Amino acid sequence: MVANSATLKSKEQLIEKWGKQEVISGSEMLLRSLLLEGVDCVFGYPGGAVLYIYDAMYGFEDFNHLLTRHEQGAIHAADGYARSTGKVGVCIATSGPGATNLVTGIATAYMDSVPLVVITGNVATTLIGTDAFQEADIVGITMPITKHSYLVRKAEDLPRIIHEAFHIANSGRKGPVLIDIPKDVSNEKALFKPHTEVKLRGYNPTVQPNKQQVDKMLRAIEQAERPVLLIGGGAVYSGAHEEVLAFAEKTGIPVTTTLLGLGAFPSGHELHMGFPGMHGTWTANMAIQESDLLVNIGARFDDRVTGKLAGFAPHAKIVHVDIDPAEIGKNVPTDIPIVGDVKAVLQQAVEGAKYAAKADAWRAKIAERKAAKPFAYKDSDEELKPQWVVSMIHETTHGDAIVTTDVGQHQMWAAQYYPFNKPRSWVTSGGLGTMGFGFPSAIGAQMGNPDRTVVSINGDGGMQMCSQELAICAINNIPVKVAILNNQVLGMVRQWQELIYDNRYSHIDLAGSPDFVKLAEAYGVKAFRATNKDEARTAWEAALAHDGPAVVEFVVRKGENVYPMVTQGSTIDQMLMGDDE
Repeated sequence: MVANSATLKSKEQLIEKWGKQEVISGSEMLLRSLLLEGVDCVFGYPGGAVLYIYDAMYGFEDFNHLLTRHEQGAIHAADGYARSTGKVGVCIATSGPGATNLVTGIATAYMDSVPLVVITGNVATTLIGTDAFQEADIVGITMPITKHSYLVRKAEDLPRIIHEAFHIANSGRKGPVLIDIPKDVSNEKALFKPHTEVKLRGYNPTVQPNKQQVDKMLRAIEQAERPVLLIGGGAVYSGAHEEVLAFAEKTGIPVTTTLLGLGAFPSGHELHMGFPGMHGTWTANMAIQESDLLVNIGARFDDRVTGKLAGFAPHAKIVHVDIDPAEIGKNVPTDIPIVGDVKAVLQQAVEGAKYAAKADAWRAKIAERKAAKPFAYKDSDEELKPQWVVSMIHETTHGDAIVTTDVGQHQMWAAQYYPFNKPRSWVTSGGLGTMGFGFPSAIGAQMGNPDRTVVSINGDGGMQMCSQELAICAINNIPVKVAILNNQVLGMVRQWQELIYDNRYSHIDLAGSPDFVKLAEAYGVKAFRATNKDEARTAWEAALAHDGPAVVEFVVRKGENVYPMVTQGSTIDQMLMGDDE
């Protein structure tokens, strides 16, 4: 594999190496500054406006760059790297179409609060605004979907800008930061001074919470008879999984984790109810609707969680913990707002927390419901069921893999049937729902976690949007294991058209897709196909045993639906249960 953080020099070693005052180009400043931030892999694709930067990489042994086959593959890989490691992901693209090909990935990261530093080239400063060849106002285009943007005017500013960008991306509510570098700036020479301080007027995220608000939450918990903890992605991003577990066990409050919160609380824990919302568990949805206290920790009350807002948690007092004050009260009126980092809030809360003694009957009711209505499906020995495939993948990886997904039915089946007990093991596009995300994000996750098994579960639709990245897995021997659940249709769209649009199936047929085994083999990747359980297990175990990348195409039932399901406009207790309804 290309990346190996063990070979990187320490920041102290690099500062000592570059400590003498030296006049170098903006491109060299950029590469040195990235290394000083601890970057061990950059994903990118060259072009005219960044050629000085790529020229500076030539012979630069300390700098590790992975050439993807599309800019969208580069930014999704950087995203998967960031989500799975907790570090800032970095990608580079040229001006114009190179930069605009990053837009979907930037929006994906922005919606899910993923820290990225996105570096784009631009035409020379003398040509900006002239509609020069491959010019695009990428700062203007991406302003609504970045946390902050820089247009670099002088090479000497690059060390400061890089350091600030990493700080902004990975502090407060995390997110993508764009750095746009005109071509002449990347070639301009100036004195290089490593930057180690950050002074940003007006940017000071609240980390430590107001103690009075935390005490209000604790008093509310003592009085609650039907409390619920709603744990979101913020708990994962703040590294608060141990605090979440301690708080839940000390208070005895049942827990539901959002799609992006999976792994923040052990799925096998007796207090865990599964994830809530459109395709969540019956137990979690009913608990939220009947609760008298809903404590939201690091979730943003997304519409896929709340369903019909007017009927969401109608009996509950709402506590909302979030580092972004703009999220509190935005969708759901909040009774006890707590602004602060989730880890800091829970560290403070655990000290004074008491067992929710009035909720004993509630806990018993939750346990009965979990036993009565778990996720379920009708298995088959004639057809390969996708739920069975995901369960088999969980069994054979012992639940220890990093799992990435694309978007659609397979994403929901993965969330339902692959339980997660550790944070940063689940990488999926939640807010934007980006097809094409799953496979390249797995490449980034593998680069950041070379010692872990990384499994990319995909549909046949999304896999075709970035399948060209198979090339870099083969060339660099990146051992991602790809599971394609091939139902020859845009599955989630088909399900909606069946259930909501009266079986009017419009433009969803993917029967003309390529032979995925031949496609993988054309790139030099080991590949298998399975049409029944015996073939599936044999093929998957062979893929896991292979020391390089491998693809397994599972031919699954075309008409299978994801249940439970809450249709749009319904409250989350109005669930279609499918075959078990």
